[in-house]
Amino acid sequence: MRRFAALFDQLDSTTRTNAKVAAMAAYFREVPPADAAWAVYFLTGRRPKRLISGRLLRHWAERAAALPEWLVTDAHAAVGDSAETVALLLDDGRQRPEVEAVPLHVWMEQRILPLRGASLEEQYATVTGWWGELERGELFILNKLLTGGLRVGVSQLLVVRALAEVAGLARAVISHRLMGRWEPAPAWYSSLLAPESGAADRSRPYPFYLASPLEQPAESLGDSAGWLIEWKWDGIRAQVIQRAGEVFIWSRGEELVTDRFPEIAEAAARLPGGTVLDGEILAWDDAGVLPFAILQTRIGRDKLSAKVLREAPVRFLAYDLLEAEGEDRRDVPGAERRPALERLLADAPGRFGLSPLIDGAGGWDDLARLRLESRERQVEGLMLKRRDAPYGVGRQRGAWWKWKIDPLTIDAVLIYAQAGSGRRANLFTDYTFGVWQGDLLVPVAKAYSGLSDPEIQRLDRWIRRHTTERFGPVRAVTPELVFELAFEGINPSSRHKSGVALRFPRIARWRDDKPAAEADRLDQVKALIPTR
Repeated sequence: MRRFAALFDQLDSTTRTNAKVAAMAAYFREVPPADAAWAVYFLTGRRPKRLISGRLLRHWAERAAALPEWLVTDAHAAVGDSAETVALLLDDGRQRPEVEAVPLHVWMEQRILPLRGASLEEQYATVTGWWGELERGELFILNKLLTGGLRVGVSQLLVVRALAEVAGLARAVISHRLMGRWEPAPAWYSSLLAPESGAADRSRPYPFYLASPLEQPAESLGDSAGWLIEWKWDGIRAQVIQRAGEVFIWSRGEELVTDRFPEIAEAAARLPGGTVLDGEILAWDDAGVLPFAILQTRIGRDKLSAKVLREAPVRFLAYDLLEAEGEDRRDVPGAERRPALERLLADAPGRFGLSPLIDGAGGWDDLARLRLESRERQVEGLMLKRRDAPYGVGRQRGAWWKWKIDPLTIDAVLIYAQAGSGRRANLFTDYTFGVWQGDLLVPVAKAYSGLSDPEIQRLDRWIRRHTTERFGPVRAVTPELVFELAFEGINPSSRHKSGVALRFPRIARWRDDKPAAEADRLDQVKALIPTR
């Protein structure tokens, strides 16, 4: 734990990627495989389920240190994070007893995880006993592990770089081995770094190749004939795997979603063995693709009823072949992978389709005009994939581009604000916006991003001066400021007072030039809802 806390501090104290990689590589070389396995688990964003709530942790700190409730409440409001608040409050400067350093894996496997079956009083006694032994850095890490909120400021790509350096392996090999289901155990960590790790887990997907946003003119990419061009589908990116008669469906977020889409899994069982397809799960009926909101009814449900399956039919639209007959095909150029994919899907089950190619012979001007039809087609724009490019790992600029349509926009009035969390706990950074319905402003969206740091500071000062009411942490403000909100889609919603739900809303700009009375009206917003 002590060495992991030191690593966390090193990673948190620098923005230099090479320094982060060097720190992780040094850590992996020094610690035993059992500790390294848990470190990889946390560094790649995995977390155990929350054991203790932040509120309970703060209450225990009050009780253990005889702190007044108002002090803990005010400290939490200032810091914004329960784990850090408790670590700071308990760091009273006194000398901690000399105790033997306990390895990270012992903390997890013999101390923290077994707490789940203990009573609250047993948990309290155990945790407060640990608090008395640890320095602030270890205290903070312990509290984060207990609350399930540990996040380390490194990307998985940097973790892969460090592991590849330690193992002397290609980054693509490490990336692939980190995919899928695994447990943080010494044997697993040893296989992660081994020159030959044996037969791969049959369920393991490949790292997804991610497109970069096209921000320069399309003409800068050269002749359009050098590109495979497809629609950018608005669904769930997934890999469908059929190996040795078993089927696995993985989302881009490395979530196994096989049971969410039983009809696709059933159809995939009829694919040839040793097949891995990359593509999109879409809501789809006899007339074609349906809005993403319909697909969302499948997500987050414990049980899929016959009604849900009937009202949200799905299809898997494939656009790449990553493995055929058990052979990794990712290094094959896209122009060769595509015909093989077409042959494979020529007799595919009905739940499978092929993402059609778009003829780019007319040049970029014709493609730009076609792109304007995206919303009518329930797609997000165009995908551009260089014909000679292999299937890469992660986001590698230059070979795959997403040429998305411009977002929808509305002008809305700021009506509520709430303080952020973590480093922004002292600033109002979470905003609620409304549009006019008659003489009233109806909440239509929340947005948390889009403003620059100076704009956030300026808006924070304005909110403090123009608060009209307080509802716990939320402040109502004078309805004067107008902001342009950008969003990717809009759908009817019975859960929202406005009757609409905006997809991925964010602030596009602060409309200093527009009075609140000229903000959009609810009927104007509803007119943006697609008819299909």
